Amino acid sequence: MMTINCNKKLIDISSPKVMGILNVTPDSFFDGGKYKKETDILLQLEKMLSEGATFIDVGAYSSRPGAMHISEEVELQRILPIVELLVQNFPEIIISVDTFRSNVAQKTIEAGAAMINDISGGKIDAYMFETVAKLQVPYILMHMLGTPQNMQESPNYEDITKEVISFFAEQLFKLHQLKVNDVLIDVGFGFGKTIEHNYELLKNLSLFKNLDAPILVGISRKSMLYKPLEITPHLALNATTSANTIALLNGANILRVHDVKEAMEAIKIVEQLS
Repeated sequence: MMTINCNKKLIDISSPKVMGILNVTPDSFFDGGKYKKETDILLQLEKMLSEGATFIDVGAYSSRPGAMHISEEVELQRILPIVELLVQNFPEIIISVDTFRSNVAQKTIEAGAAMINDISGGKIDAYMFETVAKLQVPYILMHMLGTPQNMQESPNYEDITKEVISFFAEQLFKLHQLKVNDVLIDVGFGFGKTIEHNYELLKNLSLFKNLDAPILVGISRKSMLYKPLEITPHLALNATTSANTIALLNGANILRVHDVKEAMEAIKIVEQLS
């Protein structure tokens, strides 16, 4: 059994689970600005939970390519009231906070969040690892080349799978030295990668199981899906389900998605094979 400890609850992720995305940024690539009012936020949350989401990932810093950088103060002003709102209305909820800042991690965990999702894999904020170690919460370690502002300018690798595995091995060692117990890895589809890089990682995803860390896949409606099809993110649900199915077959433990119902269906179909 593969478990992670979230707010003193052991969650079994040996059977794949779904993480629903709740963006409270005005400029996210897919649903930016959609959830501004408290009622809209709570309705969307209720929908995702009723459709089967185990985790809810809340982010207040847009990390789409070329996104505008915002200060820590603005990020906290956006996200803290949302975490408090969700915990107040859904006390049993397991919230993952999408941030690369250790102070935001600290304050949101204190407000009731259960997990930190760091797109920088500890590379932007030097205090992130020791903060997560002190908080003793699950940590999602993602690979990103550069920053959201420059990551897609000219991503270059000699062997992307080998280099990303090497990055994880190095960062996992540091986290284990600090006694961070629950670390999940995310190869970072679209974060400093070309379309070809993304598909090579998806094809080789099963190799990452050798790192003995649960694998989270965040591929929902991304450009690697809609650009080859010459469609928009809004039309990329079918492509997302196809890619999520491949990820599940290659060992994904958690699917981070905008569309929970369809991800749950993909999991149920794949589980028919076992």
